[in-house]
Amino acid sequence: MHFSKQDSKTLNKIIVARRDVRGNHFCQKPIEKKVLKKILLSAQNAPSVGFSQPWRFIIIENDETKDKIHTIFTSSYEKSKKKFQERPLYKNLKLEGIKEAPINIAVLYKKPKKAVLGQTYMKKSGEYSVVCAIENMWLMARSLNVGMGWVSIVRPKKVKKALNISPEYKFIAYLCLGYTDEFLTAPELKTLGWGKRKKIKKCILK
Repeated sequence: MHFSKQDSKTLNKIIVARRDVRGNHFCQKPIEKKVLKKILLSAQNAPSVGFSQPWRFIIIENDETKDKIHTIFTSSYEKSKKKFQERPLYKNLKLEGIKEAPINIAVLYKKPKKAVLGQTYMKKSGEYSVVCAIENMWLMARSLNVGMGWVSIVRPKKVKKALNISPEYKFIAYLCLGYTDEFLTAPELKTLGWGKRKKIKKCILK
């Protein structure tokens, strides 16, 4: 299969336009089942070490469960403020959309019970595979004009307990999905002056 220059331009356009969407931009419009399926199937087609496909998903739509996760976030967020006391902007940032997003997804890594090809010396490559699946989801969601946000200010053990996740799984990410009132033209943290976009030459070590 060969792709055209236009295909390449479209993919780059989607990559550049991807955003981490927060609760102040989610709409209550429900995500259609066929749209959610496309997003999950994009994860299924991500690369994985030894073709292990170790990703697992918990789809969360009920408010009671969202409230539990939001409580965990709030506790973690309040404690994290101490680490950013020299940056007043932190306390004004909206860093999640747990309650506002119609769909939340907990992404898990299923721990292997036997040896996995390619994972002998890099044990975490299975977890990295799950992150590749998440990136696929993010890009597919953006191509469908669905917003997605990654909530990372939570304690994994508390999330696992709240969701009754068994020990055979490792918690990797908590995602919020929903249609949005807008996709920002630039990453919000860049616009607010939290950080600057690095030049590619700065990322290449010599």
